[in-house]
Amino acid sequence: MDSPTSRRKPLHFPNFMISNFRLTYDVLDINAAYAIADDSANGAIVLMSGMVREQTGGRRVDYLDYQAYEPMALQVFQEISDRAQQKFSSITSVVIHHRLGKLKVGEISVLIAVGSPHRVEAFEACRFAIDTLKVQAPIWKKEFWLDGVSSWVNCP
Repeated sequence: MDSPTSRRKPLHFPNFMISNFRLTYDVLDINAAYAIADDSANGAIVLMSGMVREQTGGRRVDYLDYQAYEPMALQVFQEISDRAQQKFSSITSVVIHHRLGKLKVGEISVLIAVGSPHRVEAFEACRFAIDTLKVQAPIWKKEFWLDGVSSWVNCP
């Protein structure tokens, strides 16, 4: 049996950050995102899980459909990670995973995990990452309501 220390990642090296980005039609795995962000230099890992909620604007949601311009979205994820490291220099990791395709109520649409020696930077960097992703990433969401109507959300 492995000892707890044998499963740890190597010590963190200054100016080396773990980055992991993913666009997928597969179910997102909270444990996998957390494990990627984990580092022995961390005192905190903040994980944000965005989910499909059952209603928007008082209307009951049937499902959502996410589409993306994938090469550009992955580039934006890298830019978000780079900017987060510039703003919050102590962070050790940024993980951004986003679902594509049809998602039902309760399914996870996005995971962001940020590791840092200190919780304040982890929280702030995680919030920066999701706020920036929602504005800059070329990922589009179409809502389908139970009444059969659908519409794109925040599309220019």
